[in-house]
Amino acid sequence: MSRCPWCLSDPVYIDYHDHEWGVPVYEDRIHFEFLVLESAQAGLSWLTILRKRDHYRRLYEGFDPVKVAAYGPAEVELMMQDPGIVRNRKKIEASIMNAKIFLEIQHEFGSFSNYLWRYVEGKPLIHYPKTLEEVPCENEVSDAISRDLKSRGMKFVGTKIIYAHLQATGIINDHLVSCARHDIVQRLSK
Repeated sequence: MSRCPWCLSDPVYIDYHDHEWGVPVYEDRIHFEFLVLESAQAGLSWLTILRKRDHYRRLYEGFDPVKVAAYGPAEVELMMQDPGIVRNRKKIEASIMNAKIFLEIQHEFGSFSNYLWRYVEGKPLIHYPKTLEEVPCENEVSDAISRDLKSRGMKFVGTKIIYAHLQATGIINDHLVSCARHDIVQRLSK
């Protein structure tokens, strides 16, 4: 099977590429998971985060935003001692604050998924890149979402992090046209 070249270095990457990356997501728990993971990734490789993902799932109680929003200083200190995640106090504290804001957005829009998908009128943005160089790392949509999330108080949600979130959750299809997943993901979007 032909794949995007960024994933060919590791079986964890290949599995992620072949089963998740770019598949449209409508479930809020998965959106919250990607927000936490993408924020943790800032300055690190995505492969590093994918290798820690199962541990994050346990520590963040299945990425339940209600539970994470209730975390306090004791949970932050436990996380700071846990080598299974990225031990960055600002990122951990941001994930807790972001959970609270995530819940506010759910209340306002009915779901976080509704909030995100409205930026593309409910239809994925399908790109047709031939090379990795043609794949942007931000666009007007990620700029707008990032600005809005920051205005609500979220942290570690810059336009590049949000663009990566949109790619991961299928709101943007950036599989290369030579990749077998491009057309498969596009069909899932209809």
